Amino acid sequence: MVEMDSGEKRLNELGYKQELRREMTLFKTLAISFSTMTLFTGITPLYGSSLLYAGPASLVWGWVVVSFFTWFVGIAMAEICSSFPTTGSLYFWAAHLAGPVWGPFASWCCAWLEAIGLIAGIGTQVIGGSVIVIMLPLVSLTTKPASYVFTHFETAPDSTGITSKAYAVILSILVSQYSLYGYDAAAHLTEETKGADRNGPIAILSSIGIISVFGWAYILALTFSIQDFNYLYDAGNETAGAFVPAQILYDAFHGRYNNSAGAIVLLFVIWGSFFFGGLSITTSAARVVYALSRDKGIPFSSIWRKIHPKHKVPANAVWLCAAICILLGLPILKVNVVFTAITSICTVGWVGGYAVPIFARMVMAEKRFKPGPFYLGRARRPICLVAFLWICYTCSVFLLPTLYPIKWDTFNYAPVAL
Repeated sequence: MVEMDSGEKRLNELGYKQELRREMTLFKTLAISFSTMTLFTGITPLYGSSLLYAGPASLVWGWVVVSFFTWFVGIAMAEICSSFPTTGSLYFWAAHLAGPVWGPFASWCCAWLEAIGLIAGIGTQVIGGSVIVIMLPLVSLTTKPASYVFTHFETAPDSTGITSKAYAVILSILVSQYSLYGYDAAAHLTEETKGADRNGPIAILSSIGIISVFGWAYILALTFSIQDFNYLYDAGNETAGAFVPAQILYDAFHGRYNNSAGAIVLLFVIWGSFFFGGLSITTSAARVVYALSRDKGIPFSSIWRKIHPKHKVPANAVWLCAAICILLGLPILKVNVVFTAITSICTVGWVGGYAVPIFARMVMAEKRFKPGPFYLGRARRPICLVAFLWICYTCSVFLLPTLYPIKWDTFNYAPVAL
């Protein structure tokens, strides 16, 4: 007699039967979770604006600060994931942790925030990142001194319209806050993961650890390799002053070899990471839509909850997420401000969804919680409090204006769209 998987046993206790194919190992779950965290897709498009706001020091150390607080969120979520290893994850956790009175409302809020964030985030892995991080500083003819990278602070009020140094620093670390989330993908895959009550939390925390190290290394590699700071934003340069990481790559390879072939190759690595990261986010988003449909939480649930008879995946949910994402992304081709709005919506929705179950876990009576293998005990309240406050701060700053003066083409439309 084959012993039932511990994750499947807990799933049955929570009232669900096993429908998806449970065959993912810890490595597979970790791979998808890590690529969902957008190492390149988060840092690359926002690096230039973040560098411009307050210079290299706030950008470099901002990543360290954000990584530190992200650990609190990840640890809090890992404990909940260990107790509730379901594909619905965040909204299901909120329903159970908030209790019978507030549970339905908490679950509803969390479900829509989660779905909005994931679908807006559809848009590498480790080897490509390693190549760029190691090769770029070696290729550059000159590298910036450590004093410049780690201590130089410089605002650009003429370009951004922002004169407050504190406000400039807040905006400069948005790139870190946008990049350091998505680790809940491991939770969305728990119904397909072996030993999910143990491997789910391990994948969440391992993803945070890997992205913290590789993300900082990528930022350092770009910053050390800057040749001429002012030329990066010159509208007459090779990237029209609009894509700073690409210009850094071009300057490095063209300066040493007098051609840009190497820069093009590395850009293809980055572009490839956008594609594969998008696949991972689609995988995660489709599982949320499937779980919501299984609980009859969205219109036409019977269609989106269907499982492919051969592959045992929610195929209809995948196509729905992809279609919505295309509709959301099309305006970017004509209006650049849409990208800022979608970035903000994605972060507020995705990270905001984390806050609901974490807050409920913090205030609930301990006797109502059935712990899994990963259990915080008395540490759960201070950890959840720090995590909750950090999430509130993160969601707030993504709704702020990012350029002044505020006009139709500089306004942050995220609050309206959200």
